[in-house]
Amino acid sequence: MSDILHFEQDEHGIVTLTMDYPPTRNALTGNTMVNAFLAAFERIETEHTARVVIITGAGKVFSSGGSIDEMERQLKPEYESMALRHEYREGIQRLPLALYKLEVPTIAAVNGPAIGAGFDLSCMCDIRIASEHARFAESFVKLGIIPGDGGAWFLPRLIGMSRAAEMTLTGDAIDAQQAYAWGLVSKVVAAEELLNESRKLALRIAANSPEAVRMSKRLLREGQHNRLDTVLELSAAFQAMAHKSDDHARSVQAFMEKRSKPRS
Repeated sequence: MSDILHFEQDEHGIVTLTMDYPPTRNALTGNTMVNAFLAAFERIETEHTARVVIITGAGKVFSSGGSIDEMERQLKPEYESMALRHEYREGIQRLPLALYKLEVPTIAAVNGPAIGAGFDLSCMCDIRIASEHARFAESFVKLGIIPGDGGAWFLPRLIGMSRAAEMTLTGDAIDAQQAYAWGLVSKVVAAEELLNESRKLALRIAANSPEAVRMSKRLLREGQHNRLDTVLELSAAFQAMAHKSDDHARSVQAFMEKRSKPRS
């Protein structure tokens, strides 16, 4: 699909998206990475065969975030503030919106440093698994800029306001073990086991009803910002659909058959 973002889908419906642009250590700006992600998400949403998406990086880096060359270009006097505002809205800010709306679950397999926008990309995913070599930094202030891609929205929801403020206002990096202690990642594994462990988790998710998984993810998203009564109403509507699904009927039938078998 793309020279810098590889798309692979297996027989279980697990899609692996691998960022692969060594010149800028898998940067998200100054290249076609965002467009490649958007094209991949559109394919996933329209083909309806994917059940889980794993996002990772080739080589030793997950993503370096923003391209320094791109930042240097933006410093030129001919680029006015309003033009840059539109660049953000029409550029990298499309990524968090598209990834947040993606119906299938997403796992960030963080193989190495995830810096700035690269860190925020991992935060946009539903689940994060880290290699022992992973590092995470909301490093924008180190360059005199701010999280322009939604990090200020995602990060406090993952680790709480105090820790998010510490990472955002210092720009300092934390290692994989600290990320695990703070609940930022679900697991830390040996580098050579990262994709295998991510795939094991993806298979556990893919084994369930795909529509139930999609609706459950949507409810988790809605629960982040809606009132209880609103989420309950949506839950009732989703549950009514789920009760009438073939997956539910098969699951109930299998349970009843198992229960009716005599115990030895």
